[in-house]
Amino acid sequence: MSITAEHIRETLDDYLGAHPDEKEVLAPVLDLLESGADLTSRTEFRGHATAGAILADARGRVLHVRHRALDAWLLPGGHIESGDSWLIDAAQRELTEETGIAASVATPVGTRPLHIDVHPIPANDAKGEPEHRHFDFRFLFRTSADVGELQTEEVLAAAWRDADTIAGEMLRNRVVHALN
Repeated sequence: MSITAEHIRETLDDYLGAHPDEKEVLAPVLDLLESGADLTSRTEFRGHATAGAILADARGRVLHVRHRALDAWLLPGGHIESGDSWLIDAAQRELTEETGIAASVATPVGTRPLHIDVHPIPANDAKGEPEHRHFDFRFLFRTSADVGELQTEEVLAAAWRDADTIAGEMLRNRVVHALN
């Protein structure tokens, strides 16, 4: 079963119930859902859903990966795939694919995203993709495992960093609060 628009909407509504002040920031997601757009399709260039993992270790450090295409340190995550049933499962799949950390040792902390981020993605002529937006549903996980084999097609390196070094004040504050 693939992720449905209904699941995305329910996840978004649950998130907005906890964070109603973000409705304006998430308006593009709501508008596209209302229009009937397929937010699971990576060819929906007005914006599409992605899933991210915020993975914390026992010391409260958060795993970052060096993304090859964007040449930046980011949290693990990526596109929704047809075999994904839930956004949280997509986040966990991406985490395992990119870092080699088995899903069995990455425990979700709740089922609601800790953060939903709307951000631009630059055009990629090699893939024939125009500039577009990602709606990144980010879920918190905990682990006692270390990084395994990296997916070198997408990830150049991985590093555990203190939670207070996370870029983005809102996400940083939420992660620090959740880990305390």
